[in-house]
Amino acid sequence: MGVSYNKLFKLLIDRGLKKKDLQELTGLSSSSVAKLSKNECVRLEVLIKVCVALEVDFGDIMEVVSNTDAQEGL
Repeated sequence: MGVSYNKLFKLLIDRGLKKKDLQELTGLSSSSVAKLSKNECVRLEVLIKVCVALEVDFGDIMEVVSNTDAQEGL
């Protein structure tokens, strides 16, 4: 199983925000934002910061996908 943060990046587009804006809103490092961009696992603390900053829940920014879907960039 893998994880996809496509929902997060769609949400950012819908709100007119860029990755740099997310970094500034959350105080995350550029490496954490890069991990999110690559659908890599991040610490729960990172996800909480994103959810608090964007006023959303986990299901609004991520989803669990099968390994084949994660590799295909679903």
